[in-house]
Amino acid sequence: MRCNSAATTLAFMDSELKKTLRQHLQKNIASADLKSWYDPLRFSLDEDRGELTVVFPHAYFASWFDHGKREAFEEELHRFWGAGLTVHYTTTLGSSGTHGAPKLMPQESEGKRLDFPFGDEFTFSNFIENEKNNFSVSSAREVVRKKDHVFNPFVITGPEGSGKTHLARAVANGLWQRIGKKDAVLYLSLEELIDLYEGKFKGDRFQARAHVCSYEILVLDEFQCVQRYPSFQTELLQLFDSFYDAKKQMVFACADNLGSVDYLAPKLKSRLEWGLIVGLREPDIEVRLKYVQRFCKTKHIHLSRDRMLTLVERIADLRLLQGLLLKVYAYKELVHSEVSGKEFDRILSQTTGLERSDIRPENILDVVAVEKHFSREELIGARRHHDLVQARQVGMYLCRDILGLSYPALGRLFGNRDHSTALYAVKKVRRTMATDVEFRHMVEALKKKCLAED
Repeated sequence: MRCNSAATTLAFMDSELKKTLRQHLQKNIASADLKSWYDPLRFSLDEDRGELTVVFPHAYFASWFDHGKREAFEEELHRFWGAGLTVHYTTTLGSSGTHGAPKLMPQESEGKRLDFPFGDEFTFSNFIENEKNNFSVSSAREVVRKKDHVFNPFVITGPEGSGKTHLARAVANGLWQRIGKKDAVLYLSLEELIDLYEGKFKGDRFQARAHVCSYEILVLDEFQCVQRYPSFQTELLQLFDSFYDAKKQMVFACADNLGSVDYLAPKLKSRLEWGLIVGLREPDIEVRLKYVQRFCKTKHIHLSRDRMLTLVERIADLRLLQGLLLKVYAYKELVHSEVSGKEFDRILSQTTGLERSDIRPENILDVVAVEKHFSREELIGARRHHDLVQARQVGMYLCRDILGLSYPALGRLFGNRDHSTALYAVKKVRRTMATDVEFRHMVEALKKKCLAED
């Protein structure tokens, strides 16, 4: 909103708007925190145009707000207002503290749309950070902030459930908001890209390529699936060169460590390494606990710390954890009561796929040994017959997946092997499961047997 008249300047004293928005913010932000960064702000709302102008007291405050508070403010503002709001940021003229007509900050002259076209939940502030993934998340934020595409391509790697899709969608949302055009960002999985070529464009690669290259940003998820379509790598190389030469940002999310894969053509692999590659790790107990705490706070669920710890110790998969918490929330909403200890245990017991706390590594070894026709001693031994090696690797994967054993612990369990051997085995099983349906079904069947063992 352009503010040129005295009447418009007075509109910035809209105390009712500010009061109502503050009440919303207090649901998730401490009052003392709001006092430091929210109370000094002034607002003007043009409802007809769907524009909100935020005025800072001075430029130093604006810079501090931009780097520390803006992200959370915009997400809460979106929750408060809904879709279709554009926000402008301004600061007052002069440095003496005299309030004059607001002046638009240069970087915000066009305003910023607060929609999240790739999912409201996929934001940076919703991504739980700790020291293990801080660099990856900070780098993703920089991809959104920088307009010169220094990190191009930006490649996110990590195992299933580590948050690659969340981070990729957060980048897509952030870039879309920064650019502000409806068709600026193309986000899709590798499989969806194949379907686009073969379905919508009926195999016409030139038309399909022109369509993809009409976007300013390409975000490609589940990139590891390219190993199922080796002939498509030539087309990916063409797309890469088109985007790179036009100085358009590319983001890739891949379940495999690109340095160790053998299914990429050398030219394509080399180009992916031109940019910045970051790695996400499996969510550890700290991350899972933060997730439970945040969910409970948002949904106003009262769970004791002991119950929270029970959840994160028994459930390693964040998707499964979310499903169980939704059951707890549904109970609270329908029964209008907090979950009792008995009801909590019942929900736990009825959760499909829940890792049982009474399963021991020996149980898993025995299941794998019987199903694969080996002895437990052979599984942990030194013999390297192909079928035996595969069974051993599956055993390591299941011990990791069901019990959450560390890689050093896996190495000790399987004949005092080095932790790097266990790490390689688990990654190989995951990689094979992603591309071989029959193998995945076999591993899933073994997991069910392990969970069903008495």
